[in-house]
Amino acid sequence: MKNKSNRLWWILGIAAVLLVGGLVAAKQAGIIGKPATTDVDFATAQRTDIIERVSASGRVQPEIEVKISPDVSGEIIAMYVKEGDPVKAGQLLCRIRPDNYESFSARAEATVNQSKAQLEQSKAGVLQAEARLIRTKADYERSRKLLADKVISQADFETSEANYNVARQDIEAQKANVRAAQFSIQSAQASLRDAKENLRKTTIYSPVNGTVSKLNVEQGERVVGTSQMAGTEIMRLANLNNMEVRVNVNENDIVRVTLGDTADIEVDSYTTAGKKFKGIVTEVANTANGLAGSSGASSAISTDAVTEFEVKIKILNSSYTDLSQKLGSKGFPFKPGMTASVEVITDRKSGVLAVPIAAVTTRADSTKIVDVKPSDNNAANDTKATAKKAAIKEIVFVSENGKAAQREVKTGISDFENIEIVSGLKPGDQVISGPFLAVSKKLKPGDLVTKRDPNKQKAKKEDE
Repeated sequence: MKNKSNRLWWILGIAAVLLVGGLVAAKQAGIIGKPATTDVDFATAQRTDIIERVSASGRVQPEIEVKISPDVSGEIIAMYVKEGDPVKAGQLLCRIRPDNYESFSARAEATVNQSKAQLEQSKAGVLQAEARLIRTKADYERSRKLLADKVISQADFETSEANYNVARQDIEAQKANVRAAQFSIQSAQASLRDAKENLRKTTIYSPVNGTVSKLNVEQGERVVGTSQMAGTEIMRLANLNNMEVRVNVNENDIVRVTLGDTADIEVDSYTTAGKKFKGIVTEVANTANGLAGSSGASSAISTDAVTEFEVKIKILNSSYTDLSQKLGSKGFPFKPGMTASVEVITDRKSGVLAVPIAAVTTRADSTKIVDVKPSDNNAANDTKATAKKAAIKEIVFVSENGKAAQREVKTGISDFENIEIVSGLKPGDQVISGPFLAVSKKLKPGDLVTKRDPNKQKAKKEDE
């Protein structure tokens, strides 16, 4: 009897739970009680000014910076500048110990003199050969007459003829020695010029006007230098009056950045002072960072990699005249390597119809079907693998009699808050601008909507 009573209570409990659940579901579905609604935020479509910007961060660098490296190796025996010193073109910067190069130059000069002596010796050999030729020719002519008179034998004549031919060949050999000596002089002179040039390079002068922005070595240190490749970097010279910010811009934004675009620049060093600077885009890279000179499969980027392009933005001197006047001759407002953030103004429109960015979302358009090409990993060469997919359209939700209605729109430029509406809305339309999850995924045409109470949202966050 007791078991039957317990079973009855279990059945009644389950039935009560099901009943309560059904009532809750029916209430949420609007079958009983008040219909289910979605709490949303509203915004009004209105005309405003939109400034489209591309944000990026980078570092301040001189527009022109010259790296000073030696062409010869050795010990720095004198350093005539310090970091931060102003320099003029042609000013002496430092010296490398010249002892070895002086010896090379002296040796090369001695070789030139030796080659000149050999040339004179070869010329004397030519004169001697010419004298022997004259003598042997006279003997040959005399022997020929004596042979005709049968005074000497044929063997004696042939000996005289052979001596004459040898003398003629000897003079040609001596002339060849003269030419060889001349070439030897040219080679020795080239070596001497090279030795003197290396000796000259032990004294390093400034090639430009500027400031020593970085000094890497001190007096007494050894440096390595070659004519074929860059040696030890001794220092850097830069014109700190003309500075630029070099930033990396994402590939999705780089297509909107063009030469001549203006920019707002914030340098971290002056952020606390609320100082902003003006700039202008002077260079936009044509090749992505890290891809210069690469081709083929080796240059492929993984799907997770971020492709960026370098953009150079000149800081306009007029935007920091007050800082320059304040510092005077004590220094410069910007130092190479300072961190900076920029906002490049890529477009600007006044009085355009706009709504908050959060109000615009996308949905699949079943009325428009597009072909989807297969990826490289899914039968890229198989034309039968091409799939069909609904096109994507941009929409906003508006409130009509307390219900959400979907409107297809065409958008234009945007800033950090608003986006231009080219078509699909008119001024004064009430659009649903939040919450994000409701607008982007949950909201459907015909859903009941009510204005969200900000006080309830604040209380909810505080409870959490």
